[in-house]
This record gives sequence, structure tokens and C-alpha cells, in this order.
Amino acid sequence: MHDMNILSQLKKFYLFRHLDDKQFARLEEISNVVEYKKGSIVFFEGDKAKSLIILIDGILQVYKTDQKGNKVILHHFFPIDMIAEIVNLEHMCYPASAEFETDGKALVINYEAFEQEFLKDSEVSFAFIKSLSKKIKYLENVIATNMVMNSTARVAKFICEHGDEISKLKKSMIAADLNMTPETLSRILKKLSTLGLIEKQKDEIIILDKEGLETFYL
Repeated sequence: MHDMNILSQLKKFYLFRHLDDKQFARLEEISNVVEYKKGSIVFFEGDKAKSLIILIDGILQVYKTDQKGNKVILHHFFPIDMIAEIVNLEHMCYPASAEFETDGKALVINYEAFEQEFLKDSEVSFAFIKSLSKKIKYLENVIATNMVMNSTARVAKFICEHGDEISKLKKSMIAADLNMTPETLSRILKKLSTLGLIEKQKDEIIILDKEGLETFYL
């Protein structure tokens, strides 16, 4: 069963915006809108990828599990975005697991059919490259941030770069993304608030002085 409102939104997604009505109708035939409850696993590390997954609602965390069974958060995804498309392209198994941190929805596309019928389209292929490039830049940013910046600089940079999304994230999620404890994050947020750079209202962080925050990492 397809949600027409969601599908109309997906027509604007950069991967599909150039498709004509006939192509989009075919895309609908090989796709399903799947609803997920909070805590639902979309895929486990080691699973074989059979579907192209596009997040259309909710927050999805991608993580690995260390030798002690602890989660190591690699990334949070927000709508609308493709999830792990490199796995589809390379016909790999998933190198990490994905779990919904909220209730959510995803467009699940039969990848074998998509590859045969759509990926030969130069605009679709370019969109894949564009998405992969964005994720490589994100990975480079994560590596640089964790190797060079101190904890206050990492928090300031995160706030500046995720201002629109930060109210959706719990402190534990932000701390995991920044590779620090929630207690350390709370101390830094209090420090930035005392300096008049941010204001905390319940779970929301309001930027008062973006240029002041940027001085910590630029």
C-alpha cells in the first residue's frame, strides 16, 4: 500500500525529480512504504542488501557493536536521505546495523529491479555519486573533528551545523555522535550557555551568537 502524499514528496527528491510519470509509476510498482516503530531494526551488520532504502520519516541511527557489546554510533540520518547506497552499488553485506530511534517510515525499493531499470539513467547515476560524495565529506569531517578539535570545539561545531535538527536529538544521541559522555556534553552546554552563546529551553538549544560559537573551531 502506497501513501500518495509521501510519493508526491519523493518526486521532489533529487534522485527522482527528473523521472517522467511512466517511470515514476514503475518505481511505485517496485517499492513499498514501510512503517517502523521506535527500536525497530532496519538491517543488521552482515545482512545482504536486497533493497534500496530511503528514509522518509523519523530518525535512524547507524551503529557498530564493539567486542563488549556496546553500540558505537556512526551516524544519524534524517529525512529525506538514502541509507547505505554504497552497499547496494557494490553488492556488499551491510558493514553496520541500523535502528530507528523514533517511529518512522522508509521507502523500500527492490534494488535488483531498480539497478536494471533506473541506474542506467545518467541522472540517477549522477545522483548516486552526489549522495556518496556527501557521505565521504561527512566521514572526512568526523575524522578531522575527532582528531584535531577539543570537546568544546566539537560541541560548538555540532550546534552550528545541526541547528535545525538539534531539537530532535536527545543529549545521549548528540554525545554518542561526538564520542563523549552525556555528562561531559552537559558541562559544555552549561559553559556555552553561561558565555551567552546559546540558550537551553527544555530539550531545545537556541543559538544566540553563532559567530561566538565559530571562534571555538574556525
